[in-house]
Amino acid sequence: MDSTIVEAICIGAYDAQVVRAVEEEVEASRENLVELCGALVAAESANPPGNTAAMARTLEAFLRRHDLPAKTVAADAEAPNIVCTVTGSRPGAHVVFNAHMDTMLAGDESAWTVPPLELTRKDGRLYGLGMGNMKGALAAMALAMKIVQRRLPQLAGKLSLTAVSDEVMFGSRGSPYVLKQDPELYGDYLISGEGPGWMNFAVAEKGLLWLDITAKGTAGHSSRALTGQTAAARMAKFMCGLDQLNDFYADLPKEIEGIEGGENDVGFRLSASVGSIEAGSVRSLIPPVVRAKADLRLPPGLSITDLKARIDEMAKSCEGISIEYAKGWPASWAPLDSDPVKSLAGAVAAVRGVAPRYVVRLPGSDARFWRDHGIASVCYGPQPTLSSGIDDYAVEQDVLDCAAIYALTAMQLMSAKAWPPGN
Repeated sequence: MDSTIVEAICIGAYDAQVVRAVEEEVEASRENLVELCGALVAAESANPPGNTAAMARTLEAFLRRHDLPAKTVAADAEAPNIVCTVTGSRPGAHVVFNAHMDTMLAGDESAWTVPPLELTRKDGRLYGLGMGNMKGALAAMALAMKIVQRRLPQLAGKLSLTAVSDEVMFGSRGSPYVLKQDPELYGDYLISGEGPGWMNFAVAEKGLLWLDITAKGTAGHSSRALTGQTAAARMAKFMCGLDQLNDFYADLPKEIEGIEGGENDVGFRLSASVGSIEAGSVRSLIPPVVRAKADLRLPPGLSITDLKARIDEMAKSCEGISIEYAKGWPASWAPLDSDPVKSLAGAVAAVRGVAPRYVVRLPGSDARFWRDHGIASVCYGPQPTLSSGIDDYAVEQDVLDCAAIYALTAMQLMSAKAWPPGN
């Protein structure tokens, strides 16, 4: 490849020759990429328990086999992280890829029509636990690393891959640990492989607030229950109030005005759900305490401070209710005029022939750790729908397209801060 890549630093614009060369290289690597997906699927990494040791060994072996300098960064032996960095021929921007190695649970395995831990290739799809979230994206990023490495003499800057553990359960052994060990891995730009579904482009994602709710009331025999005096009744009243929060829509920040909220604008709406309730164990006795755990997801434009204030007021109006905030972080986003948004959108248009839809990602991702540090961060990947589930899969061509898109975006962003400018 010639030096046109370092000349094409107009963010969002891609040289047709460069695009074609990258696409041809990805297509030539199709079988190798599918083989890597199969190896990653076979390396069980469901969380819980979150043991990603086999997965990490598989990925590290692939990278080293392709002369990519992979290393292990681990808080403990069961949850290692893999880091790989390649550097161009002159100073430029540092682009970071991020993908997690742990997966969600398979669920009811009897409902699967394919083996969860064996890649099944049929009807243009690659089936297997974690293919959608997010072994397909990780494989695509690994191939993109190799594509970029071959062009390093013509490139400025550097590119890092951070393949992490402990993301599914919001743990501390993955991205937080890697960034603490090497703050340089914040880089200048972050591309997460967490797709929002349907090959849309997530420039924003909802925040999170976890509540531990305790209701106390009068105990005794059920024959003496009084209206509104039992812990269960008080909890029910508070939960009904929480449910009403599902009708709240936030005003989008100006930086991302014009993006889509998805079906019924759910990306712009506060969502509140109680996932766990504990009460008594005997039908005829009134439990003195009822406990519940709630999960709230905040849309861009709603602050945690404002939401907590509203919840605190609700608790004050419900006798016997107390709240503890177990975990939380705000919604986050990358401005539409930021370099990674324009660059990745341009790569999507160049590879897939149509510009992507900008959306809010509903679940959380590790991109927030970079955004909290002031790094413009985006999420794009081959996850087919909202999350993994029975017969988890990714569309094969989507995985290949992502490899090309990741490589093109990384090369453009690496050169965007090149010094000296030019070739």
